[in-house]
Amino acid sequence: MPELPEVETIRRTLNRLVAGKTIESVTVGLPRLIKEPDDSMEFSSRLSGQTIHGIGRRGKFLIFELDDDVLVSHLRMEGRYGLYQAGEPVEKHTHVIFHFTDGTQLRYRDVRTFGTMHLFAKGREESGPPLYKLGPEPLDASFTAKVLKQSMIHRTSKIKPLLLNQEILVGLGNIYVDEALFRARLHPEKTPEELSDSDWERLYHAIVEVLRESISLGGSSIKSYVNGQGETGQFQHTLQVYGRKGEPCVVCGTPIEKSVVGGRGTHICPVCQPRN
Repeated sequence: MPELPEVETIRRTLNRLVAGKTIESVTVGLPRLIKEPDDSMEFSSRLSGQTIHGIGRRGKFLIFELDDDVLVSHLRMEGRYGLYQAGEPVEKHTHVIFHFTDGTQLRYRDVRTFGTMHLFAKGREESGPPLYKLGPEPLDASFTAKVLKQSMIHRTSKIKPLLLNQEILVGLGNIYVDEALFRARLHPEKTPEELSDSDWERLYHAIVEVLRESISLGGSSIKSYVNGQGETGQFQHTLQVYGRKGEPCVVCGTPIEKSVVGGRGTHICPVCQPRN
């Protein structure tokens, strides 16, 4: 599933490609992807005639800013957007097509069909699911080590599943949690009460650094992720623990270990990230 760096990369790409375009009509080939409104025909008719003024992001969600409405799109496992000319062949698994007045089309393709689209009247997008319970943005200026600590300190769960909880902190998935914990030299099974103030500071800086570095490299293409122009990310070539089971730690040379924490495959260096 695309995480914050991948979604941010897609957002920036789509902003260049479609901001300022006016939707002439919308074709929905798989109505169950449309979660709000519950009628895909209403979804299409409301979008017709509206201009895309820009694309934002909230956590792992893309936010299309229109004249009267806001379209909230989640790519889930394999959803992807691409801009095409109207006459180009339509690929298999293309489920939603936004037809623009200039003869181009924004096509949404999703092999696994887990993606979702919600259309809200402007200003109503955070009044209910899927955005209303999301935690803070890790790259916002208001996010600090103190905010991170306060959001977790009274919880008894292990630190890794807490970092994956989108109601506590948005945008992080398995890749970036493993990478951030390694940089912070923290074991993923530690609990919040076990962390010192210096631990929280290191974790905060590691989260911000790993996300910014990944964005600068276009995200991580571990499986099928590409941006809106079909380009893959490059951050996967710099991963220090994720996916490196048995390989030497880049710091101490100890083989990287893989276990399961909170139901998720987890990579650590047992020397750099001691449990006790």
